Amino acid sequence: MIPDARAARRALEQLAQLPKRASYGEAPTFGDVYLPRSHLKAMDANVQVVTGMRGAGKTFWWGALQRPDVRRLIAESTARSALDADTAVKAGFGARPAPDDYPDADTFRELMARHEPRTIWRTVIARLLAGGGDETARRSAWRDRVAGIAARPEETARLLYAQDMRLERLGKSFLVLFDALDLCAHEWQPMYRAIRGLLQVAAEMRSYRRLRIKIFLRSDQLDKARVADFPDASKVLFSTMELSWPRRELYGLLWHRLANGAYGKGVRAWLGGNWTEVGAGADVSFHVPRELAREETQRRLFHGISGPFMGTDRRRGFPYSWLPTHLADSERRVGPRSFLAALGEAARDTDERYPGHECALHYDSIKAGVRKASIIRVDEIREDYPWIRHVLEPLRGMSVPVDFDDIGERWETARALESLNTDLDTGELRLPPRHIRDGARGVREDLESIGVFQRLFDGRVNMPDIFRVGFGIGRRGGVRPAR
Repeated sequence: MIPDARAARRALEQLAQLPKRASYGEAPTFGDVYLPRSHLKAMDANVQVVTGMRGAGKTFWWGALQRPDVRRLIAESTARSALDADTAVKAGFGARPAPDDYPDADTFRELMARHEPRTIWRTVIARLLAGGGDETARRSAWRDRVAGIAARPEETARLLYAQDMRLERLGKSFLVLFDALDLCAHEWQPMYRAIRGLLQVAAEMRSYRRLRIKIFLRSDQLDKARVADFPDASKVLFSTMELSWPRRELYGLLWHRLANGAYGKGVRAWLGGNWTEVGAGADVSFHVPRELAREETQRRLFHGISGPFMGTDRRRGFPYSWLPTHLADSERRVGPRSFLAALGEAARDTDERYPGHECALHYDSIKAGVRKASIIRVDEIREDYPWIRHVLEPLRGMSVPVDFDDIGERWETARALESLNTDLDTGELRLPPRHIRDGARGVREDLESIGVFQRLFDGRVNMPDIFRVGFGIGRRGGVRPAR
């Protein structure tokens, strides 16, 4: 057991104050950077497409890779990476506004009405390579820039070739990052057009030695039937990497956050292991020792914080495995933000309701942490899929597992699908369910594809706690729904 439960609780409470800068495209601090093994592979400059669920770290890495010290850390962490501190990295699209570097979302949608997306993306890359040009070029509108590229394709080809040769002579590389592509359109088909055009450019860039692009996509955006129906698409998608968070990496991130926080010195002493300092000056952090990535070690240490059981005995489960299981979607994916937020809330709740508890976390407070994480996750999925409120709010008060016919009756009573179709016809609904025209069965398919619904072997519908609790849906013996 951790020597000082109260001090550990204070350290854990800080996790509830996680910075949200990555969500808005702001560059993370050096101390924020933790390198899961699968993410390390995805950062290789030769990996052109990186996918992941909401909160997996796509926008985080889009911002982090723009920092030379982070690129240096990645290069030092793997001998195989084609990415280093000397690689020039620019953003080609993202959530953070940069109208001189790439068009904003509204401008991009306007440009797609006039030009093929491939031409727009080539314009962005050419402009970044040219360094922005003179003052007149900087002040010109994107519609003029794209029209110029469309009218003079040979000049663009010569520019890309010349820049590639220059970088080859210097022994340097140039990487352009693309993220937040759902902002390119309000409907799926135009968004697929934008992604398809960018993948076409990615295929063309493979012929250069020093020019690379990296595209961050949500898993549901990579619909190969719609975005990969062009020559050489398979070469672009062959090395696609997914940002995943297996259980050992979630706890590795926890150790990293605690060890580099306000109580870091005491945490490092308690965790043990050979901690190494990386970085320089004000940008320094402690690297999690390899031995703390072993699950048996993690289990022992975490149970020193939480106690051994999720109740008075083993029948209720074990905190180390219970927490990630109840934060996972139907594809068993867990977002790091949900994991850390749950622990931060669990510490706060323990301090409020069980201040004298012998462990830093009470098992009832860990359940409260899941409720808090579910509320956060529900807010996130409403942002990504605004249509989801139409179909899940009518289910509030139900219990799962449930026959899909019962869900259909709720939708019919609330006229949920009718409301969806009305918003779709009037253009008020951004990125509606992809299969809305197939009715209730189509919406069910969409909910399953994003991890909200789970189809059981007998055909009934189940919902993982990370969504069920926040949407006020019950389950016998499960974590109570949020009020």
